[in-house]
Amino acid sequence: MAIDTSPEHPAPVRQVAQAIAGWIDRLGAVWVEGQLTQLSRRDGMSTVFMTLRDKVADLSVTLTCPRTVIDSLPTPLVHGAHIVVHAKPSFYPNRGTLSLQVREIRLVGEGELLARLERRRQLLAAEGLFAPELKRRLPFLPRTVGLVTAQNSAAERDVLENARRRWPGVRFTVRHAAMQGVNATREVMAAVTTLDADDSVDVIVVARGGGSLEDLLPFSDEALIRCVHQLTTPVVSAIGHEPDSPILDLVADVRASTPTDAAKLVVPDVAEEAQRVLILRERGRHCLAQLVDREQQRLASLRSRPSLADPRSGLAGRIDDVVALRDRSRRCLGHSLDRATDDLAHQLARVRALSPLATLRRGYAVLSDADGQALSSIATLEPGQDIHIRVADGRIGASTTRVEPAPLVDLDTDDADTTDRTSQGGSR
Repeated sequence: MAIDTSPEHPAPVRQVAQAIAGWIDRLGAVWVEGQLTQLSRRDGMSTVFMTLRDKVADLSVTLTCPRTVIDSLPTPLVHGAHIVVHAKPSFYPNRGTLSLQVREIRLVGEGELLARLERRRQLLAAEGLFAPELKRRLPFLPRTVGLVTAQNSAAERDVLENARRRWPGVRFTVRHAAMQGVNATREVMAAVTTLDADDSVDVIVVARGGGSLEDLLPFSDEALIRCVHQLTTPVVSAIGHEPDSPILDLVADVRASTPTDAAKLVVPDVAEEAQRVLILRERGRHCLAQLVDREQQRLASLRSRPSLADPRSGLAGRIDDVVALRDRSRRCLGHSLDRATDDLAHQLARVRALSPLATLRRGYAVLSDADGQALSSIATLEPGQDIHIRVADGRIGASTTRVEPAPLVDLDTDDADTTDRTSQGGSR
């Protein structure tokens, strides 16, 4: 129904929005064709938001679709897919937006083809053919670069000219193959296998210019993907332009956005490397100069030390120390000799005190018979017997006139001197 309004009685926004929503809600479901440009899945939500764009006009519409409808598709939806949806228009008054509530989705044309390629990619990825740990590094300067491309193609000229411009001495081994059509997969497989068997080839480049999705289908063929996966030589994929992404880009060791970019990846730039050599040489000279300066400063510091500047400067103090130690050792040695002399004198005095000669000097004598046997008793003496008397300064020859026994001595008066004198008197 029409809303009666006037400048004096305008309708509020909510009334107009609700009226529009009511009018749109009376519309039936329609089939809509377009290209999927946005796909938003949010965790925990049962609704998927998408954007469907017209392939000719610059116009797009928002789609809301239950997650169950998306999950029931035989192949996953991908960006850029061409689809046909059965949807009912719906207006949201709170936000004032129009959208289509999707009830059914069908893949057609390129959309169906993209879906098949996406499923193939997922299956190959599940087998581990695209694992990052399988990627090999490109050599810094390959001996020979293998190139697989179409004969007399722009891609061949781009790779050869840019590579030789960067490094004039680079060598190429070119194998021509069909880059589209039914024979493309077989010929590309044969070319890369031949180059991989050549020991002089260090890297292989598969290059092709841009094209439609159908033209690039051979580079997503499962047989070619498995063949490249089994190669031992690093492979650079340079198929199409930046937006193009065949499955070969995923299995290759390095992906180049264009054939020109592939030429920049496989060989270094001679000018950049020469400049880098100059920089490194200057850096080496600078580091060496710093090292020499540092060592010279260290040598100068060592030479400036007193012990090296004047080696005799420390000898004066050492001479005084040597003299002091020499005097001290002399004093210690003199004290030791004095103590040893005193000890020797004491020991000599003791020896002399214990010597029989000292006893003889005190007036005692030693008697012996003619045979030299010492006499300690009168039992072996007879009157008129020749005897010898040993005194301190010599010997005396004598003869006994008589022999008298000594009187008994009281044992209580144990006087050594009395006993000696009695023995001497008896001997006489």
